[in-house]
This record gives sequence, C-alpha cells and structure tokens, in this order.
Amino acid sequence: MSRFSDWFHRTFDDWFFRSMIGPAQTKGAVQGCDEFAREQWKRDLENRKRYTREQRERKRAEKAAG
Repeated sequence: MSRFSDWFHRTFDDWFFRSMIGPAQTKGAVQGCDEFAREQWKRDLENRKRYTREQRERKRAEKAAG
C-alpha cells in the first residue's frame, strides 16, 4: 500500500471502529466478529490504555515538578 493509504487506514479505521463499538470493554466485546474486527478492537483497546497511562505519567510529572 502507499503511504497515504497506510495513514488513512491507521487513522480512519480506528476512528470508525471506535464510533461503532462505543467505549472500551473487555467482556464479550467482540463475540462473533471476524478476525480483522477482533484485531482492530485489540489495537484500539491498547491505544486507549496507552493514552491513559501517558496522561497519568504526565500528571505525576507535573505534580512532582510543581
């Protein structure tokens, strides 16, 4: 794929998938979905967890510095 196509899918597939499934859940969230949807869900969940970790670390650093 081209670089634009890669960027487009990384950006909008995640956005589209998030808007379709709603908030991150772990119990029975992707039962009956195809392999691609399960993998996309896992990537989305990890991205959300990473963002939360980064926010906590940023707040801790600000608190320690201030």
